[in-house]
Amino acid sequence: MKNAIFVFLLGMILLSCNTDSSREKVDNLNGYWEIKKAELPEGITKEFKYSEIVDFIEVDSLKGFRKKVRPQIDGSFITTNDEEVLEVKLENDSINLYYTTPYANWKETVISSEENELVVINPRGIIYTYKRFTPYSGNYGKED
Repeated sequence: MKNAIFVFLLGMILLSCNTDSSREKVDNLNGYWEIKKAELPEGITKEFKYSEIVDFIEVDSLKGFRKKVRPQIDGSFITTNDEEVLEVKLENDSINLYYTTPYANWKETVISSEENELVVINPRGIIYTYKRFTPYSGNYGKED
């Protein structure tokens, strides 16, 4: 019985030490993300040294969108008209991202959402790792 109580208390202490709440993890989704690598279920990893397209994610009250943007040297972005509607759902201790376009619907599960790194997995088992985009100039965030 003492062992069970000890294990329970240890578990509670470890859980309380978790500094990232679900809300913080959702808030970390917001911003500009550059693809770093994609890991296929077969064990093949594709590294991306540079990408001319960056994902912009905006979430407010668990609803938002993801859009592809092209960073410019002056710090501005060229945006596309295409936008993926995004809904965030907290399900079974996971953060799931549900995307909708006129052509498809799909889900990604957040594995990790930190200030400077985002890792998601899709239903095909492909793991995508993104890094926070570093702007080219001081005019960061302006759109053309």
